Amino acid sequence: MEQGLALHHIGVRFGGLTALDDVSLRVPPGRVVGVIGPNGAGKTTLFNVVCGFVPPDAGTITLDGRPLRPRPHRLTRLGIARTLQGTGLFAGLTVVENVMAGATHTARAGFLPALLGLPRSDRDERRLRQDALDVLDSLGIAGHADAAPGTLPFAVRQRVALARALAARPRLLLLDEPAGGLGGDDITELAELVRQLPRRDTDPCAVLLVEHHMDLVMSVCDEIVVLDFGRVIAAGTPDEIRDDPAVTDAYLGAAVDEAAA
Repeated sequence: MEQGLALHHIGVRFGGLTALDDVSLRVPPGRVVGVIGPNGAGKTTLFNVVCGFVPPDAGTITLDGRPLRPRPHRLTRLGIARTLQGTGLFAGLTVVENVMAGATHTARAGFLPALLGLPRSDRDERRLRQDALDVLDSLGIAGHADAAPGTLPFAVRQRVALARALAARPRLLLLDEPAGGLGGDDITELAELVRQLPRRDTDPCAVLLVEHHMDLVMSVCDEIVVLDFGRVIAAGTPDEIRDDPAVTDAYLGAAVDEAAA
């Protein structure tokens, strides 16, 4: 049986615009798969299809060989977690409470009773909090556990968002442009974190990374899929993608178009 996530001949149209055309890719266990392409190539649409925000007009999605119709609110129960562009953190919760919210599906009493400290949820609350602190510690930000997210630098908030996703203990993590807004040093640190995710001793997870920072993608991915005008124009290892003339043409063409605008 085919393991991991697989997209088979996915097509998406918005009126007369073809956003994705016959796109196929796989994210096997233990791998980091990147999706890149010029602006407007279809990266965001692809991410939204996998998350269940956009239903495909053609093709199928499978998880471990079984048909999958993703719904955003059901992903964590399938072992899938995601981060979105921007951090999406809850301003009214502390850092640790935000991370606890990522593991609500594991709480027998539910997250709201745990957050309010009701007696029947004491055990859940203690476990959720400790799990959240452990994830924060693994990302080097446990010292910010009681802070309000809005008081923290953007790079730290990005790590909190990643911690919230990892608190769900996913076997597949979907990362949507996690390097957006980060400086060079922060991107280097992010790259090291992403490389470690499929190889962690506890709760390893495969990663689907949608990103436009080429340096990050080239340094962390086992395989890269390149989109241009909604179609896959190349797929392979970072070295293969780096040397593919179709990829060079796509990016050079985008650069020329932007310069002429």
